[in-house]
Amino acid sequence: MRRSMLFLPGNTPNIIMNADVLGVDSVILDLEDAVAPDQKDAARILVRNTLKTMKFQDCEVIVRINPLSSGEWQQDLDEIIPYQPAIIMPTKISCSQDVQQIAAYMGTVEKEAGKPVGSTRIMPLIETARGVENSYHIAEADPRVCAIFIGCEDLTADLCCERTKAGNEVFYARSRVVCAARAAGIDVYDTPFTDINDDAGLRKDAVFAKGLGYTGKACISPRQVDIVNEVFSPSEEDIAYARMVFEAIEEGKKLGRGAVALHGKMIDKPIVDRAAHVLEMASHMKKEVFPDD
Repeated sequence: MRRSMLFLPGNTPNIIMNADVLGVDSVILDLEDAVAPDQKDAARILVRNTLKTMKFQDCEVIVRINPLSSGEWQQDLDEIIPYQPAIIMPTKISCSQDVQQIAAYMGTVEKEAGKPVGSTRIMPLIETARGVENSYHIAEADPRVCAIFIGCEDLTADLCCERTKAGNEVFYARSRVVCAARAAGIDVYDTPFTDINDDAGLRKDAVFAKGLGYTGKACISPRQVDIVNEVFSPSEEDIAYARMVFEAIEEGKKLGRGAVALHGKMIDKPIVDRAAHVLEMASHMKKEVFPDD
């Protein structure tokens, strides 16, 4: 389960050391924007050694690499891939060919390192107008792609518009990327809310993203994690209703009924699918899904 993803600069050992106690589902060790150009080599080495020596017990590790245009991305992968992070996040992905080029190079590095080819997945970061328009093709570009992620700071710069808290300027892009991911059958993650002092604004933005269909949301500060986790977690009411859906189905089977209703509403496949998803999330959260009566 990946509700929250927290960006951590790849050249900050004191922060990275505490990454797996921050309550976040995934940490993104950043080799791109958070690292100054003269610190790239040091950041690669630190992230490599982190993957080599640290055991992240309670969170997934993602590494954000530099874009294809930078001349740094191959060095990033050379250092990182042999130590098998869960996911590589390539930046400024604009088309399926970008993903395929990165995936092919990852396979070469994995083979040379004696690792299973395809063992590290890809989460493309879409942050250009071209990337938004090609988002479905990006989502389907390679079997390694497990999710796509929209980054609206760089996107608004590319769109030549102002980035606002209301987010009206990126509504189309957020919607387009969700549709692309769901059509491809993968997860989709929302851009960070950049005002770390506005908890109410963060909650509102996260609720809106969840309503659009996003799986989870990125964070830029540990203080944002609890709110994002709460918003993207099923409530007790959600879990109780999901339990009732499956209890009604079981009761219907016992009575030999082909159609089952709950609270006067027929239970169809979309309702069952949503209930199953809620119970799966609850299970991952270690809540008791079917408590003893």
